[in-house]
Amino acid sequence: MKPRLGQSNLGALVGAVVGATGGLFAAGIAPAIIAKNLALLVRYPTVGILCLLVGGAAGWLAGGQIGPRFGAKFNTQQAEMAGGAVGGLIPVILIALWGWYMKTH
Repeated sequence: MKPRLGQSNLGALVGAVVGATGGLFAAGIAPAIIAKNLALLVRYPTVGILCLLVGGAAGWLAGGQIGPRFGAKFNTQQAEMAGGAVGGLIPVILIALWGWYMKTH
């Protein structure tokens, strides 16, 4: 049985936490790396908050789909949490790539 989109489960919760936390800093990763200045991670607070919201929602959706599938395959709650974390990293990586593109073009 496949989980419904947006269904509440442990993988969705972990995905939302990872996506929101990572999204908060993901847009500033590229400028911080290019300028070699750690303070640039939080230079754009409005963009960071928007990415926190988008990353949290996307992490909830992705983690809610990937987490239960990992949990069912390996039959453990820890696997569901790991799958949720992987699902939460998807929007973080996409936001970081978007930030890199915006900084270099």
